[in-house]
Amino acid sequence: MPKEYRTIEEVAGPLMLVRGVDDVSYNDLGEIELVNGEIRRCKVLEINGTDALVQLFESSTGINLSNSKVRFLGRSMELSVSRDMLSRVFDGLGRPIDGGPEILPEKRMDINGLPMNPAARNYPQEFIQTGISAIDGLNTLVRGQKLPIFSASGLPHANLAAQIARQAKVRGTNEQFAVVFAAMGITFEESNFFVESFKETGAIDRTVMFVNLANDPAIERISTPRMALTAAEYLAFEENMHVLVIMTDITNYADALREVSAARKEVPGRRGYPGYMYTDLASLYERAGRQKGKNGSITLIPILTMPEDDKTHPIPDLTGYITEGQIILSRDLYRKGVTPPIDVLPSLSRLKDKGIGEGKTRADHANTMNQLFAAYARGKDAKELMVILGEAALTDIDKLYAKFADEFESKYVSQGYNANRSIEETLDIGWKLLSILPRSELKRIKDEYLDKYYGK
Repeated sequence: MPKEYRTIEEVAGPLMLVRGVDDVSYNDLGEIELVNGEIRRCKVLEINGTDALVQLFESSTGINLSNSKVRFLGRSMELSVSRDMLSRVFDGLGRPIDGGPEILPEKRMDINGLPMNPAARNYPQEFIQTGISAIDGLNTLVRGQKLPIFSASGLPHANLAAQIARQAKVRGTNEQFAVVFAAMGITFEESNFFVESFKETGAIDRTVMFVNLANDPAIERISTPRMALTAAEYLAFEENMHVLVIMTDITNYADALREVSAARKEVPGRRGYPGYMYTDLASLYERAGRQKGKNGSITLIPILTMPEDDKTHPIPDLTGYITEGQIILSRDLYRKGVTPPIDVLPSLSRLKDKGIGEGKTRADHANTMNQLFAAYARGKDAKELMVILGEAALTDIDKLYAKFADEFESKYVSQGYNANRSIEETLDIGWKLLSILPRSELKRIKDEYLDKYYGK
């Protein structure tokens, strides 16, 4: 039986100081028993001699210093994992909140995970089809990649996240595919949207959900993504599944980090976020990937809303350093009614060339991708000129490019949240658009592909 302490010295916000402890170490889990028998959970943040600074998971309301008891459990926070987690909904501390039974664990895993040895990593290279042209065709996602979505408040990133979770698949294999969905600091309405959206399409059967609502404690928000990644590691590396982890919204997670850091009176870094935020985010993102000798993989799509639409803000800035590219949503496209409003020019998947081509997608993919980027960029320039100088100032070829840009946005990027396009459909739409331009303009595509697809 763990030793009980009645030496709570003070409680301040989410923190509590316990004196005279022995045999307690950093990150240990603890339980606080109140006078009425209620139990709350906490973890050790700092040990100084015999003083332990403890962080509460629930609120500190109602804790009476003189007659509350604290026990330390001698282990860090763990998640009970098994295949039965699929189709279930949990809170940020891994407790079921869907009215179903507790999980009978195959094993218990430390939620902090084990960092993957770089030498044991396999290179991400298999194509994942999301069914969304702007991603599959131009910013291809590959298995084991970390590809964040940079959004802004009021943009429909929730719809895009739900669409990817429903549609994503590894092609041509009958390998098991699962989705782990972690939501941090979202409203009940949003949470309900995800659960219902997955239930309607049957995608819930292959989904594990961890939901931390905006009115849940900030501390729980910090454990939510770790719970989700632990579940993903189990499914990927023990059960050999291909797991797509979607986390929304990393900005709420970073704000919770800042809140706890401020309560601990730590020296703040940029914009008040703790100086270790880079390391902290890396400890989450770097849990994605493929391991040598293991069939499973973890692919990660973190979603974050950029405060004030500013991509130089610390959260998107640091995320961009750690991950392999970004998908950027644009307010301008959203106003034009483009759904999903993905701005393909500043978006980038750094691993896209690894997942495309003969045997993965189609031989003409790389050429057409480059040509579409180039033509769209030139078309946007032509449209800007038109705004400044009027249409009369444009050459005939510029007018064609301007037309191409409009068609590209309305037919290629805009597809709605229910269309699930195969990569062949996406490539064919690309060819149809390129046929707007004269063949002599398509300098980035080999003649063999032009002969086969141009104008067909």
